[in-house]
Amino acid sequence: MSARPQPRPGVMQIEAYVPGKSKAAGVAKVHKLSSNETPLGPSPKALAAIRTFDHLELYPDGAATKLREAVAARYGLDPSRIICGAGSDELLSLVTSAYVGPGDEGIFTEHGFLIYRVAIQAAGGTPVVAPEKDLRADVDAILARVTDRTRIVFLANPNNPTGTYIPFDEVKRLHAGLPPQVVLVLDAAYAEYVRRNDYEAGLELVATSENVVMTRTFSKIYGLAALRLGWMVAPAHIVDAVNRIRGPFNVSGPAIAAGIAAIQDETHIARAVEHNEKWLRWLTREIEVLGLKVTPSVANFLLIHFPNEAGRTAKDADAFLTGRGLILRQVEAYGLPDALRLTVGDEEANGLVVAALRDFMGAKNA
Repeated sequence: MSARPQPRPGVMQIEAYVPGKSKAAGVAKVHKLSSNETPLGPSPKALAAIRTFDHLELYPDGAATKLREAVAARYGLDPSRIICGAGSDELLSLVTSAYVGPGDEGIFTEHGFLIYRVAIQAAGGTPVVAPEKDLRADVDAILARVTDRTRIVFLANPNNPTGTYIPFDEVKRLHAGLPPQVVLVLDAAYAEYVRRNDYEAGLELVATSENVVMTRTFSKIYGLAALRLGWMVAPAHIVDAVNRIRGPFNVSGPAIAAGIAAIQDETHIARAVEHNEKWLRWLTREIEVLGLKVTPSVANFLLIHFPNEAGRTAKDADAFLTGRGLILRQVEAYGLPDALRLTVGDEEANGLVVAALRDFMGAKNA
């Protein structure tokens, strides 16, 4: 073979992230319930902000100053402690690149977001997986895997794709058990959906610690997934380090404008939360009636478990549902080959999913 550029060691061992499918061949109408997108769409105010944005010839503010100020006002933060990015994915990768290198280790849980492994390997580090307990993060298992090579720990809370969470007391116990030189990353992409008294996204811990960061996204409840927008709050020294490797114009002008409008529209956010609360309960109840196990979720999706029986497996269900134009997420890559993840949809989609699963399981109408 002729000589050609070769990627550095380890790059070709990275298993690239593969998004869920979004199409069903031969089906007139498709309901995409595979990516945890909000069925309500974005705030009308965010759409208006994009439509009136008419300065595409100009570079955006590289610091996303007005967006950081809007986020800070919403949560009572210091805007200088906030970084905005092209989705929280970019921020997860940036903070990893800033603190992980060859010979270092990064920890995440057994069914954690796939990007954690990619970010660690891309930085030249070694991924370390901590087992979960009942599909929940296990603080003791995480701490047991910390070594003198550990540089970063990822905790998705709530977790994708399980929809489970751990109480804030457990998050604080995890932090207390980590060496001070280890960065704890709290990925709170679904925090806005959680309605539990013992849950806290992590703002308090970030404010009182030197080694905790929290990432958030505009892709879920705010409905701005197409714009790729997220934010991170962190101690000043971590903000300084990440800003040194962040691209100078990593957030577009339309995304900044839409993000400001979206985070200020509390009425739209409340509608999204109310819709999710109603249909999350309904879907859980209706699917369990069919004899299928559903992992209790606090996010905007459900993990449905299927029996390991010929004709009744998760793959069988996925093919059956796809044939009806209902696209769910296969989660075999997360170590869950017997499950599918279902995003809470609109009323029509939710009803169709339950009806299709009833037919798939051979159940009769009550």
